[in-house]
Amino acid sequence: MTCAAPHAAPGPPRLLRVALLLLLVLLVAAGRRAAGGPVVSELRCQCLQTLQGIHPKNIRSVNLTFPGPHCAQTEVIATLKNGQKVCLNPAAPMVQKIIKRC
Repeated sequence: MTCAAPHAAPGPPRLLRVALLLLLVLLVAAGRRAAGGPVVSELRCQCLQTLQGIHPKNIRSVNLTFPGPHCAQTEVIATLKNGQKVCLNPAAPMVQKIIKRC
């Protein structure tokens, strides 16, 4: 007669492995934040450099962000027809015309 071995109940070694795995996952997530990964990108200015203008026929859409707690300056971000996003100088005359048309 052969008997099958009873299933072992999860003991401390298995629980320890699960706890260590969870700790590892949390450390990796915390390390990414500490390494400068984006946490919330809306709390700072998005435009570090601006262009004076771009031909309106190359622009697909324009996003205008007014000054607020996230950024002290008005930002004009244009999405071009090729998908590229560029920051425009809101004081430039051509950009003023684009903003008025929106």
